[in-house]
Order: sequence, then structure tokens, then C-alpha cells
Amino acid sequence: MSDPMARAVELASRGPEHGPNPRVGCVLIGANGHVAGEGFHLGAGTPHAEVAAIEDARARGMELAGATAYVTLEPCTHTGRTGPCVDALSAAGVAAVRYAVDDPNPDAAGGGEVLRSRGVDAQYAPSVAAHELNRRWLLAVARRRPYVIAKWAATLDGRTAASDGSSFWITGEAAREHAHAVRAGVDAIVVGTGTVAMDDPWLSARPGGREDGHQPLRVVVGNRSTPGARVWRDDNAIELRTHDVGVVLAALHERECRVVLIEGGSVVTTAFLHADVVDEIHAYVAPMVLGAGTSAVGDLGIRTMADALRGQNLATTSLGEDVLIVARLEKGL
Repeated sequence: MSDPMARAVELASRGPEHGPNPRVGCVLIGANGHVAGEGFHLGAGTPHAEVAAIEDARARGMELAGATAYVTLEPCTHTGRTGPCVDALSAAGVAAVRYAVDDPNPDAAGGGEVLRSRGVDAQYAPSVAAHELNRRWLLAVARRRPYVIAKWAATLDGRTAASDGSSFWITGEAAREHAHAVRAGVDAIVVGTGTVAMDDPWLSARPGGREDGHQPLRVVVGNRSTPGARVWRDDNAIELRTHDVGVVLAALHERECRVVLIEGGSVVTTAFLHADVVDEIHAYVAPMVLGAGTSAVGDLGIRTMADALRGQNLATTSLGEDVLIVARLEKGL
């Protein structure tokens, strides 16, 4: 195999975007230079990529003594839902490990050092693709708060609702389908009590018009009561009686939410932007003009162009008649 690490990244991408754990892939190259086993992580509570690759090799009847493991993330050292990957690798007789990204989790980091202390040739082998695949997770773990995506659908003049309060539908079917696919990849959706009272949203992930197997936690922020709303249809929902963005993020971090989607309305979106905790913006823009109505974002206290929030790594996608603009508000890593 010409590039085992690239193959490990491809395997990692098959794992779920959502959940507390990173997406990790592993390729084992035997001492004879051939692939001995492959694996990737299927989500919390399932075998890590290294263990999956070892099991695959054993199922194939392959010899692992003297093998080299190519892993997209530094092998873990702690016992959580599963055992330490450093133990699995050394017990299997793996002679060398190449890992593409250092683990930022203090509870699991240091696997390279542990392996070297056991005589395993463990080396950091950086991969841009491996880092990008887990960029959101890496930021969330390093900062001890979820990665925050602010999403809205607006007209060309930045309105998310008309002056009479109506907002269905600003964007077309293709844009709404894309938004459902994004929901299926996050851990939580955050809205304010105003949105719940006005729109009574389902806040479910329905790509293809069907309920996805993973449904993000529904989070309602604010002090107003919203009994009987559709968000309370089952126990996959919580209310946080606060307007403090820091309290919201701390509560979601405690629940191991790594990526959260802010779906508004304007008051909640503005609060997260004002607190400087939004990492990425998804703006769905429809080719229509209202001239009046609710703005996507309220007053952020910015009074001059020099202080404007400016996104980086801009990407645009055509979705039917609409356009999705994705902008990162980079803050490191």
C-alpha cells in the first residue's frame, strides 16, 4: 500500500460525525509489507480503531508480530468505555506505530510516550487530512466546551422572518434537506424559548424525509415556560433556565456534546456571537427581499468596519435557488 495513513483517514471518515469520541482509522502493515488488518471506530462504546484493526487481522489469520500500525490519532492510554489502545497494540506484538494527530485529551494523551517506554517505535507522523477530519472534536476537547455552529436561513437583505412573524419557507427544499443532514451530524441543537413559542419546531434530523438514527439533543434556553411544545415529545430534550452562554456551554460539555448547532432565533444567535464562542457560521441565503422583518443577527456592539467579525476558509454551495455560505471564525488549532 503506497500510503497507509491516507487509507487510515479514509477509514476514519466512515465513523459517525456525532458523539463524544473522535473519528479514528487504523491500518496494520505486517512485517512482510502487506496489509494485515484495517479498522475504524464506530462510536462510543465500540472497539477503538486499533482494536478493530487487530481483530480484523486475527480474523484474516494474519501475523502481527513486527507489524506497523498507522493510526489517525495518538493511541489512548486510559480505560473508559473500552480499554487502552496502547495495551492492545503492545500485546499484539506491533513493533512500530505512526500516529497523525496528538491526542489533546489529558485523560487519554501520552500514548506515544507509553509505547516508546515499552520498546515500540512510536512516532508522530502529521497528516493535514487527519487533523481536518477531527478539527471540531479537537477544538472541543482542547477548549473543554462544544464546537459551536451558528445557522440561519435569511433573505438577501438578511431577514429571517417577515414583519408579521412568518418565516416558512425562506429557503427551498434542497437547502432544507442540507440543513437536516447537518443536524444528523451534531450532538445538540440550541434554540431560545421565543423560537419554541413562535414556531413550535420539531428540531429533528430528517435527511431524506425520514427520522435519522441519530437525533441530536434538543436544548431550549431561557426563562419562559413552553409546556406542550413539540420539543418535549420525548426525553431527548432539556431546558436550561439561563441567559448565560457560558452556563449553556458548560452544561453541554458535561454531557459530552462536542458539536452544537445554534438555530436561533436572533436573540440566542446574537448572544453566542457576542460572547465570541461561535466557531463556524452556516448562512443559507435565499434570492428574495423583504425590506423589513427580523434580522438574522442583532446588535453586537460593533460600531466600525475595522471591528467586524470576518470569517475565514469561506465556502459556498449552491442548493437549488439558494446558496449556503460557510465561514469559520478561527480561534486556533
